[in-house]
Amino acid sequence: MNARVLKSKIANRLKRKRRVRAKISGSATLPRVSVFRSNRYLSVQAIDDATSTTICGLNSKSTGHKANKEGATALGAAFAAKLKEAGIASIVFDRNGYQYHGVIAAFGESLRANEIKF
Repeated sequence: MNARVLKSKIANRLKRKRRVRAKISGSATLPRVSVFRSNRYLSVQAIDDATSTTICGLNSKSTGHKANKEGATALGAAFAAKLKEAGIASIVFDRNGYQYHGVIAAFGESLRANEIKF
């Protein structure tokens, strides 16, 4: 993949990210869960946008999972447990410009399977 194509892919994702982020925000009772996906790791955090603080966060590097569907499912279950521990039952899901497909969808479905509503 040449540099020009890679730049346009990144620019298109950032455009999608800004468009989605303009419509959603989180609060202390309904935090925004932001997902970041790289080729090696998956990172998630629950954010209270009113006070600009992170309520809780988790990444696949610290839990020993890979950035594939199985790792995303396991990370979703672990993150759901952290959310329940913090007393959070419903969230606003921020896919961060990524398509709701593959790894991102596996993470989202794992949250739903562990009784986190969005």
